[in-house]
Amino acid sequence: MANPNIIGGGRMARMETSGDRRNLSDGVRPKKDILFRLWNYLGKYRLFLLLALFLVLSSSGLSLLGPRLSGEAIDAIGSTAGKVDFHTVFYKAGAMIVCYLLSGILTYLLALVMNQISRKVITKMRKDVFDRLTRLPVGFFDQYQAGDIISVLSYDINTVNQSLTNDFLQIVKSVVIVFVSLGMMLTIAPVLLLVFVVTIPVTVWFTRFLTRKVRPLFRRRSAALGELNGYVEEMIGGQKTTRAYGREAQVVTQFDKKNEKAVQAYTKSESLGTLTGPSVNFLNNASLALVSIFGALLYLGGGISLGGLASFVQYSRKFSGPINEVANIIGELQSAFAAAERVFRLIDESPETEDAADAKELTDVQGDVVLKHVDFGYTPDRMILKNLSLHAEPGSVVAIVGPTGAGKTTIINLLMRFYDANKGTVYIDGKDIQTLTRDSLRRAFTMVLQETWLFQGTIFENISYGKPDATQEEVIAAAKAARIHNYIQQLPEGYNTVLTDNGTNISKGQKQLLTIARAMLLEAKILILDEATSNVDTQTERQIQDAMLTLMKGRTCFVIAHRLSTIRNADQILVMNNGTIAENGTHDQLLAQNGIYAKLYNAQFETT
Repeated sequence: MANPNIIGGGRMARMETSGDRRNLSDGVRPKKDILFRLWNYLGKYRLFLLLALFLVLSSSGLSLLGPRLSGEAIDAIGSTAGKVDFHTVFYKAGAMIVCYLLSGILTYLLALVMNQISRKVITKMRKDVFDRLTRLPVGFFDQYQAGDIISVLSYDINTVNQSLTNDFLQIVKSVVIVFVSLGMMLTIAPVLLLVFVVTIPVTVWFTRFLTRKVRPLFRRRSAALGELNGYVEEMIGGQKTTRAYGREAQVVTQFDKKNEKAVQAYTKSESLGTLTGPSVNFLNNASLALVSIFGALLYLGGGISLGGLASFVQYSRKFSGPINEVANIIGELQSAFAAAERVFRLIDESPETEDAADAKELTDVQGDVVLKHVDFGYTPDRMILKNLSLHAEPGSVVAIVGPTGAGKTTIINLLMRFYDANKGTVYIDGKDIQTLTRDSLRRAFTMVLQETWLFQGTIFENISYGKPDATQEEVIAAAKAARIHNYIQQLPEGYNTVLTDNGTNISKGQKQLLTIARAMLLEAKILILDEATSNVDTQTERQIQDAMLTLMKGRTCFVIAHRLSTIRNADQILVMNNGTIAENGTHDQLLAQNGIYAKLYNAQFETT
């Protein structure tokens, strides 16, 4: 469950580590596994599938009566020398019209049924993917680009759904037509079927050959599109920075490279994928030409009537037509398989480990936090924290400072159990957090991050995000404490003003004040401030610090700060360096030591 007390950025950045991003297209899954998983989605709607199957059989059967009736009508024209059996001709022609009309109506009903199946399947698949995203550990989002994940939710699921419904039905329909046409041709002129003994094996072999070549190309296409989407998402998010540093040309150049890579992957996959259809169509036309030639010879020898020959030729087209359609579908299926691999790879990602069977709820939180001999690294070969121990007493303000990469944010990751320590133990009120449910643990915390996060909704809804049942008076009191009430009152709609696109219609400082107001509304006993005042001016910062110290009495507060002037009044300042606590004390004590903290503090006032 997502923690409503995390009220800053969408996720805490893993600041102390770096590495290459992974791609959801990595790896190959067996085709049988993919087909089985896809069938599981269709199999949930068996009644709709049975109805669709009935409509397919009925519409196909009626349409396949047409060539037989056509042949009988042709034979009726010359049934008697010099005379035409008009009664039979009109009767057969009328029956053909009725069959084709009913077939068209049933085909329309089939489209309606398949639309229902398509809607249900895509809804279920998207829900499964999004549900899994909400249960994945924070580490997953550190490894994959947001654009790549969004590409799965949009492009890949749409691709799978289209193939799963339309192509699946077309294959079933083609199988019905092929076997019924084959049966009809057997009753008319079995000897002419010898033509297909040669052409069909060639078609099957060629189709399988291309399939093996095409599937890797579609997998690379999905990967390239995911990478392109990820890059676009990052560049749109950092557009102001790009313009500020004049990097537009470089960004466009990089985009062109990724775009060209995606286009090349798309072109190669489509070029080879679409080769299947025309090639199979050529083989089918060749078989039709052979049928016409040998059928004419058979007619001249008296082995078949003119109507029978006409019916056989029509059935041969219906027989070869579906084979050609299936060949065209194969390219789309390879694209669907590549997309399905990405969808199922995301669904199969290991969720955050379950709470222990005997895990207990954390209740009556006092805010006593202890870390004992903790070792942790995001990768086994690089430890970020080394034998780290600290104690934050209830109601105390603990500041964590140090250079980038020292391990400051990692401590917060461990406290919230976004990650678990490799060695050592973390305690809350004397209880090992591994023995507590994550939900109750995280509800003991309130967090304000440097990266603000606001959703599209009213200001009131954004402030009350962590406490949906908050009253108007409570929200106003929190806003006043955060020094944002007067600004809100000046807006045309006040607290009912709608924020759009992560609050782009207000300034960064105002966004930060709103997230701080959101934190003040909650009753959690432990507060985490990760550079929470970095986006406000100095005067407002002082006001917020005073309000924070007043409101956080009796609560444990962890403050990660680079601007050391904001933590002068902290009860305890931990100076991190290379994953260990290098210094520990109050502001005055650390200045007196004239060590790392003193150098960091004095560096803020140096001028060049």
